[in-house]
Amino acid sequence: MKSRALAALILILPLALFLYFWHHPDAVKNSQDAAVASALAKQNPATVALIESNFARVPPPPADASSEMTTSAPPTSGAPAPLLFTNFSPAIVLENMSRAVRQYGAMFGGNPVGTNPEITSQLSGANPKHLNFLNAEAGMRVNENGELVDSWGRPYFFHQLSAHEMEIRSAGADGRLWTPDDLVAR
Repeated sequence: MKSRALAALILILPLALFLYFWHHPDAVKNSQDAAVASALAKQNPATVALIESNFARVPPPPADASSEMTTSAPPTSGAPAPLLFTNFSPAIVLENMSRAVRQYGAMFGGNPVGTNPEITSQLSGANPKHLNFLNAEAGMRVNENGELVDSWGRPYFFHQLSAHEMEIRSAGADGRLWTPDDLVAR
């Protein structure tokens, strides 16, 4: 009886840890936690199956996604309003994008690398397991050039800080990078 309980605990513990990290993505932000989550997934095939079943296999937005885009009334400051891809704020959309990169890193032991279109390709299924980490319902959009874009329709700037940490920058409402209104996530 004790051996069955121990076996059940050994099987359930990695699953419980995975579910904790899945529902508390801030816990996976640093590379050590991501490495632990990745190692757990590699040790238990059932956990890998669960991870894969939770990733969205969402088709990319329609080619004419611009027909879905509408703009709201411009703010009084004169800066353009974000496109209404979703009900989420631009900061939430950026955090969702950052979460997708962290999930990719946890699954494959490191961040996607390259230019924006190359990273977009890897996140949308051009990876060893053909998993799509992008979710249009979470505000993640790809433009006609195959680039992930922010809420204003401008390409994100991806900066590799290490193999397990990436900075993602949105130019913000003014459309210029490296100004005070930029939105940044890691």
